[in-house]
Amino acid sequence: MARIAVRPETGTLFLDFIVCGVRCREQTLLLDTPASRKRLSAVLERIKAELTLGSYDHARYFPESKNATRIAKKINARAKPPLTAAQPPAVEHVLADGSATSSSPLFSAFAETWYAENVVRWRRTTRGLMRSNLDRHLIPKFGTVQIGLVTRPAILEFRAELAKLKGKAKGEAISPKTVNDIVGMLKSILDEAADRYSFVSPCQRIKRLKVPRKDIKPFTLEETLKVIAGVRSDFRDYFTVRFFTGLRTGEANGLKWCRVDFDRRQILVRESFTHGEQDDTKTDGSQREVEMSQPVYDALKRMHAFTGSRGEYVFCNRAGEPLDNKNFCTRIWYPLLKRLGLARRRPYQMRHTCATLWLAAGENPEWIAKQLGHSTTEMLFRVYSRFVPNVTRRDGSAFDRLLKGAMTEPVGEGAVITTKEACHERS
Repeated sequence: MARIAVRPETGTLFLDFIVCGVRCREQTLLLDTPASRKRLSAVLERIKAELTLGSYDHARYFPESKNATRIAKKINARAKPPLTAAQPPAVEHVLADGSATSSSPLFSAFAETWYAENVVRWRRTTRGLMRSNLDRHLIPKFGTVQIGLVTRPAILEFRAELAKLKGKAKGEAISPKTVNDIVGMLKSILDEAADRYSFVSPCQRIKRLKVPRKDIKPFTLEETLKVIAGVRSDFRDYFTVRFFTGLRTGEANGLKWCRVDFDRRQILVRESFTHGEQDDTKTDGSQREVEMSQPVYDALKRMHAFTGSRGEYVFCNRAGEPLDNKNFCTRIWYPLLKRLGLARRRPYQMRHTCATLWLAAGENPEWIAKQLGHSTTEMLFRVYSRFVPNVTRRDGSAFDRLLKGAMTEPVGEGAVITTKEACHERS
């Protein structure tokens, strides 16, 4: 018997199952939701698989359980006696070419071990992605297979199945990059298992799918000024900072006043706000100092007078909390593009726009790469190659002159970007 039940007084779920004749009712802190039940169902499946294999450790799943010691004793009592000289070890795995491998655990059991050993080196968003790939794709496909018997044809079949799944965009399949990421995770698990259990990894010679190059869709300078002039006044400074610093969405939304250095005219990028939580930056190289152009300096000065007393975040709602990107896209970004007659594109294109404007101004590519948080200029030239003109050896002054000349001109119905807002009302 194995089931997922809910405790009425708390609304939290618990697992009810039997191990070696011992009935276990193990509590969790998960609320009774479809997502929580799905997660616990996967845990039960892994427990069943480990019980079948004989590798189950109750304390690993429930370290505070009173049943852990009792179950461990029963499992040890059922263990096979050690082999003697008269009992040679049996060959449990025979490959297609006739070679044999040593005994290995089920894929699900080893995948959990691999995840636990590597989770410490991942950022929060990466941990969520890896956990999702395990639960949604890898364990359902290979979970009940002994890891030493996963074959190359099975991996190729799995990759072909992934490529047919629906993607995020309506009517589109999952992207080749996502397929490569999932198969790459499978390869890491199998390679590690191959080293530990002495078999040849079936992932050797499996090539990554070709990833089509995506064309960026930056705004022109004229379109940029049109967007800034057309947005509601309480978001104008936010747009100015996004368009003229190259900050990523999470970096801008997670920007704190303690990271704004008006004396040195720098923005210190040290953290990000994604999926409703504060997190580290995308990479270690993303931690950087972004130079403020004059429009950015002026915008942040105005914002400080408005939100400086609300809390630690530069761009926040009335409660002092960081902006919610989904809400921003739904209520501000996409309606604005539609009203201005501009092609629909993600807010991330503001970052691309900044890079192309820096290039158009003739800034040094190494300086631009540093401002964007790239360790080298390789990505800069790969992504923005068609926007690269003959460059000069300046460090930001050319961009300032470009903006100074453009932003003194009226945009739209008499709006002037350099006009200071009398007041701001942020929703």
